[in-house]
Amino acid sequence: MSEQVIAANDAGSEVLAALEALLGDRVSTSMAVREHHGRGEDYFKPVPSDAVCFPHTTEEVAEIVKICAAHKVPVIPFGTGTSLEGHVTAPHGGITIDLMQMNNVLEVHPEDMDCRVQAGVTRKQVNEYLRDTGMFFPIDPGADASLGGMAATRASGTNAVRYGTMKENVLGLTVVTADGKIIRTGGRAKKSSAGYDLTRIFIGSEGTLGVITEAHLKLYGIPEKIASAVCQYPSLEDAVNSVILTIQAGVPIARIELLDTLMMQCSIDYSDLKGYEAKPTLFYEFHGTEAGVEEQAQLVREIADEFGGSAFQWTADTEERNRLWQARHDAYYAGIALEPTKLGMSTDVCVPISRLAECILATEQDTRGSGFQCPIVGHVGDGNFHVLFMLDPDDEDEVRRVKECNRRIVERAIAMGGTCTGEHGIGVGKMDYLPIEHGEDAVDLMRTLKRAYDPDNIMNPGKMVRV
Repeated sequence: MSEQVIAANDAGSEVLAALEALLGDRVSTSMAVREHHGRGEDYFKPVPSDAVCFPHTTEEVAEIVKICAAHKVPVIPFGTGTSLEGHVTAPHGGITIDLMQMNNVLEVHPEDMDCRVQAGVTRKQVNEYLRDTGMFFPIDPGADASLGGMAATRASGTNAVRYGTMKENVLGLTVVTADGKIIRTGGRAKKSSAGYDLTRIFIGSEGTLGVITEAHLKLYGIPEKIASAVCQYPSLEDAVNSVILTIQAGVPIARIELLDTLMMQCSIDYSDLKGYEAKPTLFYEFHGTEAGVEEQAQLVREIADEFGGSAFQWTADTEERNRLWQARHDAYYAGIALEPTKLGMSTDVCVPISRLAECILATEQDTRGSGFQCPIVGHVGDGNFHVLFMLDPDDEDEVRRVKECNRRIVERAIAMGGTCTGEHGIGVGKMDYLPIEHGEDAVDLMRTLKRAYDPDNIMNPGKMVRV
C-alpha cells in the first residue's frame, strides 16, 4: 500500500480509516515520516511502510494489531531506529508502530531491585530516572536505544562481560501477539519453573512473534567506585592476548573495549582524543569498592605490562570517564567519517574467548587483502567484535565485494565455534547465515514456531527466518 494504493484499495482505505478513528492525528502517511521509519542506521535502502502509528498504551497497540490482523496487513515495530540489519524496513508494506511515545517508567521496586518500563523508554532515560534510588540498568549497546528494541534484538554491549545481556536482565515482558491479545510473561520473582519460558522466546524475536510494549528489568546497585583506564599496545595481537589473560585470570572487570589502529585514529580525529597515539588500544572500566577497584586496576596493569602495554592511564573522574566512553560510543560515527560520502555497514561476530586473537587477526588480514579500510572495534571481554565497512550502496561491485568479505568473516567465526551475530541480530542482513550456524533442522523448528505464533505472517515479515 503506497499513499496512492491506500486511496485506491478498499482494504487499505478501511485499515487507514480504522487507525485514524482510533488514533486521530497520531497516524501519518507523510512520505518523510514513512521514509524515516523505513530504515535503521545501516546501508539498506529505505523501504517505507504505508503508514506510521504513534500509540500511547499497550491497549492502543493491541487495537492497531487487531485492525491489521483482520486485513492481514503487516505490522513493523519501531523504536529509536538504531538497528543495523534492516530490522525496520517494510518489504511487504504495512503499518509501522512507533513506540517512542510510550516512554513512561511505570514501577520501581528499590527493595527488590527491579522496575517496569514502557517499550519506548531509553537506557539513558531509565538510568536518569533511577539515579536517586542508587540503582542502575547496566546494559549499554552504545546507542541510546529503546529498551523494547533492546529486548527485541537481544542487545548487549559494553557491560556484558560483567552484567550479561538483555536475556539475563529482563524478568518479564508485556507483548501484543499477532491476533491482538495482550500477554504478560515472567514476573517479579527472580526465578520460576512455571511453564515454557515465554520471556526468552520473545527476547531476540525482532518483532516477528509479537510487539513488546513493556519490559520488567533487573536492576543493580550503583557501584561505590567506578574508574576507567586506557592502555595502548604495540600490536593488535598483544592487545587481544592481554584481554584473554585478563578474563582467564578472573578479574571482575565491567568493560573491556578494543579499538584497532585505524579506529583509534578515527576516534582521535572525531572525538578529539588528545594525548593518545593511533595504535591498538584497550578501554577498561572497573566497578566495585574503592579497594576492589584499585586492586583490579593494578592487576590489569601488570597483565598489560606483560604484553608491552604503554601509557596506562586510569581515572575515577566522572567527566573524564564520560569523555572516554562517549568517544567509544561514537566509534561508529568516527569510522563513517573516514569516508563521509559512503554509508557504513557494521558486521558483528562473537567467538569463544580462546579463539579471539586468531579470529581478529585473520579478519584484519582478510579486510586488508580485500582493499577496504575497515576499522575494528569490539566488546572483546566476551569475544565480540565489529568490522565497519564503508560502501556506496549504488555501486553493485563494491556491495558484492563487501558482502563476500563479510561472509568470510562470519563463516570464520562460526567455524571457530562462534556466532554470526553477537548482538546486532538477524534482521534481513544475516538470514542466510542461520542455517550455517544452527543447521536446517533447527531453522525449520524456528519456522514452525513463527507459524504457530503468527499464522498469517503479519509480524515484521521478511525478517529472521523465511516462511
